[in-house]
Amino acid sequence: MRILLFLATNIAVVALIGVVFSLLGLEGILAANGVDLNLPALLVMSALFGFGGALISLFMSKWLAKRGTGTYVIEQPRNRDEQWLVDTVAELADKAGVGMPEVGIFASEAPNAFATGWNRNAALVAVSSGMLQRFPREEVRAVMAHEIGHVANGDMVTLTLIQGVVNTFVIFFARIIGHTVDRVVFKTERGYGIGYYVVSIVAQIVLGILASMIVFWFSRRREYRADEAGGRLAGDRHMIAALQRLQMEQGIPQDLPGELTAFGISEGLKEGLAGLFSSHPPLADRISALQRAR
Repeated sequence: MRILLFLATNIAVVALIGVVFSLLGLEGILAANGVDLNLPALLVMSALFGFGGALISLFMSKWLAKRGTGTYVIEQPRNRDEQWLVDTVAELADKAGVGMPEVGIFASEAPNAFATGWNRNAALVAVSSGMLQRFPREEVRAVMAHEIGHVANGDMVTLTLIQGVVNTFVIFFARIIGHTVDRVVFKTERGYGIGYYVVSIVAQIVLGILASMIVFWFSRRREYRADEAGGRLAGDRHMIAALQRLQMEQGIPQDLPGELTAFGISEGLKEGLAGLFSSHPPLADRISALQRAR
């Protein structure tokens, strides 16, 4: 339902933009300058490519996560730690009102965990072997509660669909820029010249970098919500303690694949301008937010 509602909303947005462009006479302005571009058709094509890639990534997310991290999915617990982890996730999932996710462990000394999956009732949550071995159980439980919070909030779906919207408009405006430069500057009269392809690619890279700031901003916002959910499910004290321990171990390099970084519990420290391209807020800010909410 979340996917259908989100897609319906964005189809409406795309249609509205098409109407606005028509009312403003943008196609006529471009045509007057020798730019023969069918904006409605381009907008639909951009939406198909933009959402298509994002949705394929979403539906393949569990498969990609398992192979990208080498996650071992616990089907039959082999020891006490695995039994405790499965029982803990089952308890938290029930408390959060979501279906029992697959539970996994991935080999890494870095303390981390992630959640992924296209459906809140068919997700995957996994924890690193280093975290499971070194962190007290109440803190591991809080981290898993944070990940269950992501699942319950539908963050994987929402973030992927926001990426689809961003992709759509990056493709759309990059093609407009490339087409305009090709016609006006390079004077290509029919078909596409080399200017179109070069300018489109450069514009797509630049616009993609700028647009990614929106996606990262949303990703940082959802971390606070997942921390709040973790606090409700496992106790604020334990959630704060887990974040403080992550802060102490921040020097250990994170080794989650790039596509999973946004779905982990923490990320390497980024400061200054790099902070705008960070999927997670600073741990100190997350701890302060939880402390203020107590």
